[in-house]
Amino acid sequence: MSHNGQDLQASMGMARTSSESTIRTPSQAAPQSRYDTASIMGGIYGDGIIALKGAFERGWVQRVGEDIETLFQEAIKRPSGALGRGPNRYYVEIHPERLRGFVDLVTHPWVVAVCEAVLGPDYKIVELGFDIPFPGAQNQPWHRDFPSPVETVKGRRLNSLAFNLTTVDVTEDMGPFEIAPGTQWDDSPEFENGMFPPKSFSPRYLERAQRRMPKMGDISARSALTIHRGTANHSDKSRPTLVLGVDAPDARNAERHDLQISRRYFEMLPEQVLQHLIYRVVDDLEEIEQAHTIEGLKMADS
Repeated sequence: MSHNGQDLQASMGMARTSSESTIRTPSQAAPQSRYDTASIMGGIYGDGIIALKGAFERGWVQRVGEDIETLFQEAIKRPSGALGRGPNRYYVEIHPERLRGFVDLVTHPWVVAVCEAVLGPDYKIVELGFDIPFPGAQNQPWHRDFPSPVETVKGRRLNSLAFNLTTVDVTEDMGPFEIAPGTQWDDSPEFENGMFPPKSFSPRYLERAQRRMPKMGDISARSALTIHRGTANHSDKSRPTLVLGVDAPDARNAERHDLQISRRYFEMLPEQVLQHLIYRVVDDLEEIEQAHTIEGLKMADS
């Protein structure tokens, strides 16, 4: 995956093709959202995570689960197709058009409202993938998904979001996601690679820890800087979770990802979706070179 001048153009809101870049103008002002901006901002800047229950029908979620199963079986067979995130735990980045319901997801009024409230009207979708802890997955170390940018450390502003959508009804024994609310602001030179707090910080996170048990159809939004971990899966079931990564215009997370869309899919996508994607158009989808490796998650928490 290259990061040349065309990538810089894409980060400025330009659509990339193999031969030219086309500027896509911002949409007209959308109708006022039925979701309260103050509540969204208070949740993301306070606890670092918010959620909407029953955002999608269970049948829709079942189709997402079927697609994830197909895509995982493809990814696990090719080198670096599925990234290890600990024992029996994998992350796979995917092409938007391989996921039925992608347009439904990114145009859901709550998703749009959260992105606009936190990241502004020119937010950019930079990542689509899924995480699966299988039976036997162990506790991950406490971590954030990438180092805190200067906009957060000094400017006290969050410029990225991660949306998560489970494809199963999560139970306590399935290794639920665990998060320490309010820790998106934690900053210390002791963090390994800016992401992994030292063991001495663990009591702080354990005191705050909340395990999330969403049901099919629920969706959450969080700052990926909020300290969190996947827990041990003691069940006989996997717990797939869809991941959607979104940036403010000044964030740089697109550099870790490679959203591709085929020319046929490009022509089908609504303008309201295209203007919020950082992508490149290809004649034929290429295998994704997974760039968002997190070395510290390859081993279980000791």
